[in-house]
Amino acid sequence: MASRKGIEDKECDVKGCKETAQRSVSTKKIAKAGLSIAEGSRGKVHICKEHYRELKRLTKEDRKLERLGWPSSSSPER
Repeated sequence: MASRKGIEDKECDVKGCKETAQRSVSTKKIAKAGLSIAEGSRGKVHICKEHYRELKRLTKEDRKLERLGWPSSSSPER
């Protein structure tokens, strides 16, 4: 896979994972999905391919509702 802005030398920030990072995602998205990240991580975190797939699976319903214009189940009522 082509490298993404120097991420190839970073490790996944999810607790207990030592895989090479493939993507960077905001900490808000990670927290919303329920994945636990290493202490002190702020802003964007680096995640491996497996955790990125897990993140996509966990947030699938929220993303679908967002595209339809509905408030997601985890967001406050409008």
